[in-house]
Amino acid sequence: MTARFPDFRLGKVLATSFTGTLSERHGDPVERIPTPGRLADWLAVSGLAVRSCTAAQLERARELREAIHEAATAGARQEVLPAAAVRVINDFSVRGRASAVLGPEGDREWRLSATSAVDDALGVIAADAIGILAGERDGKLALCASPTCQAAFFDTSQSRSRRWCDMGTCGNKEKKARFLANQRLTAS
Repeated sequence: MTARFPDFRLGKVLATSFTGTLSERHGDPVERIPTPGRLADWLAVSGLAVRSCTAAQLERARELREAIHEAATAGARQEVLPAAAVRVINDFSVRGRASAVLGPEGDREWRLSATSAVDDALGVIAADAIGILAGERDGKLALCASPTCQAAFFDTSQSRSRRWCDMGTCGNKEKKARFLANQRLTAS
């Protein structure tokens, strides 16, 4: 029997999508990359395909993920970025050696080296986080309004007033809870 893993929550912004591989951080945490193979799957669907990942590479990826989450949370709260998180993000960024290439459809693709593909992919994610944290992208960092989630996400909506990291999960869950609470109030 094949193990069933939670679905990925993919957004349009690489770095904050990566932090979403651990969701419900303030409730019952859901690890979406529990194995090296799942990390390889996530990288592939994110345009950073690698042949395989090791347990050590998975641990390094989680270290980067948590550093990005910590820095993005501080950024969303307009606090000073934690020095340790910044150091981790910078280290991953300079370690990667991926090259951006123009694809046949006119889109950017990443060329990863055969010998350090996972490090290259993590370097791309770190560089994306740097661009967001440095304010180089049009949008703003925000935190999910769900008290059990509070994931950092990059809001590119026109009004910059998104409340949920993902409407299909957190938004619907919170709206359903509010609806049921109102139903109980009107029934009593």
